[in-house]
Amino acid sequence: MAAAAAATGPAAPRTKTKKKQKRFVPQRVKVPRAADPLLAVLAWGVNHQISELSQVPLPVMLLPDDFKASSKIKVNNHLFNRENLPSHFKFKEYCPQVFRNLRERFGIDDQDYQVSLTRSPPHWEGSDRRFLLSSDRTLVVKELSSEDVADVHGLLSHYHQYVVQCHGSTLLPRFLGMYRVSVDSEETYLLVMRNMFSHRLPVHRKYDLKGSLVSREASDKEKGKDLPTLKDMDFLNKNEKVYVGEEDQKDFMEKLKRDVEFLVQLKIMDYSLLLGIHEVGRAEQEEEEEVEEEESGGGDEGGATVWGGSYGTSPEGIGSYLNSHRPLGPGDFDPYVDVYALRGAEAAPRREVYFMGLIDVLTQYDARKKAAHAAKTVKHGAGAEISTVHPEQYAKRFLDFITNIFA
Repeated sequence: MAAAAAATGPAAPRTKTKKKQKRFVPQRVKVPRAADPLLAVLAWGVNHQISELSQVPLPVMLLPDDFKASSKIKVNNHLFNRENLPSHFKFKEYCPQVFRNLRERFGIDDQDYQVSLTRSPPHWEGSDRRFLLSSDRTLVVKELSSEDVADVHGLLSHYHQYVVQCHGSTLLPRFLGMYRVSVDSEETYLLVMRNMFSHRLPVHRKYDLKGSLVSREASDKEKGKDLPTLKDMDFLNKNEKVYVGEEDQKDFMEKLKRDVEFLVQLKIMDYSLLLGIHEVGRAEQEEEEEVEEEESGGGDEGGATVWGGSYGTSPEGIGSYLNSHRPLGPGDFDPYVDVYALRGAEAAPRREVYFMGLIDVLTQYDARKKAAHAAKTVKHGAGAEISTVHPEQYAKRFLDFITNIFA
């Protein structure tokens, strides 16, 4: 597939594929404090890049070179900001014009993106330190391998064309920026995406669904976590169901089938549906308990958590325009902010909100996967529901399973 032409505005100077590296001595600019040098450099780099991009007019259309371009900066920080930043670091943004265009197509203003990522440092989620969550909880930053970066590059022109064709209406991950941060000769690759879960409605149950039943049950260790990631067999064993209205279900499945067809065309497999479930009654009860604790003087200094408890509002940033609308009540969400959310049906047995999107969409059916498929077939038999199968078969089984998760 050819890279898509994006009609976005007046013509602009082209970004060269290979750009001579600049040496840069930073001026004294306000950088958020972060104990982790990586996070401090990420915030500094995003601030710098968004400011630079704001000086460049939007191109009339994206060209093939934009999908290979990058912008690099090397900083020798001898005099300024030493209390906040390492003395030497490098920052690289991949395909700046492409990701700028994707942010626009996903309805995200660059200034809001900048504030969400940099107003306060993101924080690591979970013990494996592979995911960061922005302080306003609207963005997820995933650490990548260099091979993953190559996979994103290989996918990007097709992905951009698809986003143009579907007008940004997709259950695929919403890729918003990709960076390399170099501190103390260690390189870290980071991909920024929309958070599939809500920035204000906490998730109480979580599933990773592939449509495969072999080895698809969460371990005892995983089940011992506060919010375990459960799998296909757990979903079936708990008799779990998703209760949404008929129209919402129809729209969701049409979007999902279109997205999966796109992944099949690119020979991509091994993706999952991430499902998060918010229990409205439980959140209301937790909110009442928090208020009682605060009133009795037993809460943390300063009262509510950073994001305002179960039903707080986002700080300034991507979710900021919520504050100018009517206050949101229990189980309410703004579909322009919580883009993966579906409201539970009125006749459902309990009040719930669902968050559903596709994750792990970078695995192509290559020689390594074919070898894994052969090995698993030998172990489990040709008819076993193993996860490593060719893309068409994977897609059919996946869609069959997801169709049946609805009540």
